[in-house]
Amino acid sequence: MGSSQKRAIQNYRSRLSERGLARFEVLGRDADRDLIRSLARRLAEDGPEASRLRAAVSQTIAGEPPKRGGILAALRRSPMVGADLDLTRAREEGRKVDL
Repeated sequence: MGSSQKRAIQNYRSRLSERGLARFEVLGRDADRDLIRSLARRLAEDGPEASRLRAAVSQTIAGEPPKRGGILAALRRSPMVGADLDLTRAREEGRKVDL
């Protein structure tokens, strides 16, 4: 391999590391190639969906039961936190019915 190719590869890998990414090789079944690539692509986006996916895969591999308080944590992440909504309902006795 020529020095220009080595330099190009080095530059490419340094740009990847600046973005927080790394290139690595995995061994797997040929049938799983698209699945693994799409999983890696989603995880590289590093958004909220990637965090959920990362947690689900980690939990599945670890075989641990789900952590308690997941619903509460999701509600605390909601954009409506601190919106001071009035969610009280007026009390109504209902209607009179002849039986």
